Amino acid sequence: MQRTYFLGIDIGTYESKGVLVDANGVIQATASRPHPLSTPRPGFAEHDANEAWWGDFCHLSRQLLADSTIDPRAVKAVGVSTIAPCCLAVDSGGVPLRPAILYGVDVRAAEEIDELNRQLGAEAVLRKTGNPITSQSVGPKILWLKKHEPEVWRRAARFVTGTTWLVARLTGQWVVDHYTAAYFTPLYTLDKADWDDDYLPMFCRRDQLAECRWTDEISGFVTPEAARATGLAAGTPVVTGTADAAAEAVGVGIFDPGDLLLMFGSSIYMIHVVDQLRTDARLWAGPYLQRDRWMVAAGMSTAGTLTRWFRDQLARDVLDKAEQSGRNAYDLLMQDIEGIPPGSDGLVVLPYLSGERTPIHDPKARGAFFGLTLGHRREHLYRACLEGGGYGIAQHLEIFAEMGLEMSHIVAVGGGTRNPPWLQLTADICGRTLSSGQAFGAAYGDALLAALGSGHFADVEDLRRRIQLGPSYQPDPEQHRRYRPYTRIYQALYQQTKNLMND
Repeated sequence: MQRTYFLGIDIGTYESKGVLVDANGVIQATASRPHPLSTPRPGFAEHDANEAWWGDFCHLSRQLLADSTIDPRAVKAVGVSTIAPCCLAVDSGGVPLRPAILYGVDVRAAEEIDELNRQLGAEAVLRKTGNPITSQSVGPKILWLKKHEPEVWRRAARFVTGTTWLVARLTGQWVVDHYTAAYFTPLYTLDKADWDDDYLPMFCRRDQLAECRWTDEISGFVTPEAARATGLAAGTPVVTGTADAAAEAVGVGIFDPGDLLLMFGSSIYMIHVVDQLRTDARLWAGPYLQRDRWMVAAGMSTAGTLTRWFRDQLARDVLDKAEQSGRNAYDLLMQDIEGIPPGSDGLVVLPYLSGERTPIHDPKARGAFFGLTLGHRREHLYRACLEGGGYGIAQHLEIFAEMGLEMSHIVAVGGGTRNPPWLQLTADICGRTLSSGQAFGAAYGDALLAALGSGHFADVEDLRRRIQLGPSYQPDPEQHRRYRPYTRIYQALYQQTKNLMND
């Protein structure tokens, strides 16, 4: 009797990952592939969709099938996620007209954001869409194309995000899940759970956007052409899919009100599940993955991108040492900071090297090392970078608490979970227990969504029973006490310097 499998592939900022799971949700094969992030100008962040998105998907799909020796017909459904929301302009044949403009780390549309807030009214947009217009929003990026690349805008048959484009390449169907559509601010309206006809004419036509569907719905089937490119069997069902963070959430069982995802990737992303819509101008909000669930979300622009910058620009000798010894450069950097006390001897980092998303929504924000003395060494600077991420997370947890949101279960996921000391110092800074998930979380969540959407799992409870979490990190009360003054300094620094940053 033929066994049953499900395929999940996630396209990240610097790397794509794929998994095959069996009928019980147990991983049978994994694969990954790096790709470049293009930053052609300050504030710009782009991907070549053909190479980084479709190229990676086809490569990983074929590699997983080859490594596992699984008959492609045994793959009963496919799930996909990408970094999101992105803005990809494509022609009538679905061919990209330019590189994809990435999510909130791309801050090119700052002027368009200001213009839209003046014209539409920030409060009116928040009431209608549940979200402020920020660098995370797709709307101002479409407007940026209209102003700065008018020929691309005129030729565009559609403006889509990564998951939409990949599902279309696989099935010919243009769909987007409600979770991701809500980030097309101000184009998605909460009361209709659909595109907003009042705002649309400023940006594009309704037929230039994908059809809104729920994340785990079967939206199409692998075409013969896509089967030849991917190695999958023609006719294999494909679910609508979602953004990478939401797929990560599925992979660790984030479904109920009070569940909070803390994603350590190239950036930091948080998803707090709630049972009714709650909005706050400092955060994002919208539908979650199920019809009766909502979410409040937050995102910081740097995490892994900050540590990568530090490694490449300030620790090239560590890279050389890692290459010679066969060890990981980040492990060597962590080893160096073991003797540095909490608070890095008074050094606090604002990690705004690519502007900042929540809670300040300031694309012009800039990073800073505050409190430097002649006694500080490189080890202090690296620890302070890690702590800066922790202070930012703590700031968001305070906002959740101000909103009256219960945080009963916090799960950390993403590449940062491979760095236990980073998770421990984050738990200490926040004073909260952190559970950890699997390193292949988003791709794993995609595979589970495929199993759920195809009817293999009866419901989310059936799915959740298959999930196993990693170790938990308990906060040290004394360390938390020592960190509290630095958390306050972190929050005050931006307020004291933002006018200088924006001059």
